[in-house]
Amino acid sequence: MTSKKTVPLNNVLPLKIADSAKGIRHVFIRDYVTEAYIGAYSHETEGKQKIRLNIDMSVTETQEGHSDELANVVCYDQVISGIRKLLNAGHINLVETLAERIADLVLQDRRISSARVRVEKLEAVDDVASVGVEIERHSGSE
Repeated sequence: MTSKKTVPLNNVLPLKIADSAKGIRHVFIRDYVTEAYIGAYSHETEGKQKIRLNIDMSVTETQEGHSDELANVVCYDQVISGIRKLLNAGHINLVETLAERIADLVLQDRRISSARVRVEKLEAVDDVASVGVEIERHSGSE
């Protein structure tokens, strides 16, 4: 008898990023669903499309720790706020461009050594749950 593997609805499996030996903390934003002016086709320039974003960040832990202070950690709320600004800045043709801009945004924080960004368009193709791209970028300090 074979057993069926359960796959999450959004098909994003958890990553193994946190690593105590390397002093890496995994900070993530999971399944951020919003709307954006995105798409290269003429019919995609008429309005917003529903997208889903997943961002995984490798954060270097400090010797001092976080001392239970928000200023000492990567704040996912600030990351989301930055993404909202990117989305409100105007139309973007490609999901690849949006993914690169998000990676550039999060890597501005020197504590973040790498970022994996997935951008999915949820209604772009009939009979398909999503289409999109996933990238991984590293800071220049690695």
